Amino acid sequence: MRHPDEHLIRDEDLRAKLEEARGKFLFEQQVGILVTTQRRRDDERQAEEAKAQALAVMPRERRRRAIIREVIENTQPTPADLRHIHSVIAVCGMPYDRPPPEVRRFEKQQGNMSLLIQAGELTGKDQQWVQQPLPFGPKARLIMIYLCSEAIRQKNPTIEIADSLSGFIRDMGFPVTGGKKGTLQAFKEQLNALAACDMKIGVWDGAGQTARTRRITPFDSIDVWLPPNINPDQKMFWPDTVTFNDAFYKSLDRHALPVSAHVIRTFAGSARKLDLYTWMGYRLHNIDTTLRVSWKALAEQFGGSFARPRAFRAQFAQDLAHLKEVLPKIPVKVTEDGLVMEPADPHVLALPAPRAARKS
Repeated sequence: MRHPDEHLIRDEDLRAKLEEARGKFLFEQQVGILVTTQRRRDDERQAEEAKAQALAVMPRERRRRAIIREVIENTQPTPADLRHIHSVIAVCGMPYDRPPPEVRRFEKQQGNMSLLIQAGELTGKDQQWVQQPLPFGPKARLIMIYLCSEAIRQKNPTIEIADSLSGFIRDMGFPVTGGKKGTLQAFKEQLNALAACDMKIGVWDGAGQTARTRRITPFDSIDVWLPPNINPDQKMFWPDTVTFNDAFYKSLDRHALPVSAHVIRTFAGSARKLDLYTWMGYRLHNIDTTLRVSWKALAEQFGGSFARPRAFRAQFAQDLAHLKEVLPKIPVKVTEDGLVMEPADPHVLALPAPRAARKS
């Protein structure tokens, strides 16, 4: 006689178990177990379908945040998920938007540090010097993270780029496309800008009595591959390798700030959100008590071209909310006076256990 609940068992593997148990002792109990298993699977499938439907109607960036948050919540971070950026760049940043062509220098002050970036030149076909723009935007930041990470991973100041940059671009969620408006062109422009630029950092003591300026040129050499059919008017060269300046490389080895590849990928299209994540990682990495940051200081750090404080505060609150969608355990909150941060372990930033993180 067919058990009345057998028709509820539909999955092929469960039907096989049903037939195997048929006619044996405690058959009815086995049917009950299989029915329960089928119902649990059905519930899980319905939940997955509902989740997929909810994701499908989300705007693209919100969908990306939701997907990465689930990845972070359901997997333990490993060293393979780590990327690195120099702490100084994490704190001081670069221009958010493309500066006008005539603007050849960028200055930024944060606390007792000041960063000066000056646009440079690269030599190309026929030994002609070609001006490069100031590095700016999210792609310049992504490339610095890529180069710093590769230098740390390979334990070598010379990074081969030609065969690996495309993979990095894909890893960050961008299609690899050619042409004048393709992603390769945009990334190459920022790579060239970084390779050619000159950086200086000023550091003041707390009393304002002494100052020290250190010249930092990130790269000592750039090997540029020039194909035979290159257009003489084309200003986009393709570095094959870049070599970090020895002082910069040693400084990077001491002050490499760990960041999560998942989070970087989530905000790969926003320079301001990348800065917020790396800056917050630096701050949380170096505090052992409550830190309060005023709106004035936040505007100096992230304000960019905002003319009205109210507009900046609204944008900052939204950017922080997006970051907390991905990393809900970050102990930070916006107040009337600015931002309040509490000490936290690396796991709130989707980083591996403390022993794997570097102290800046």
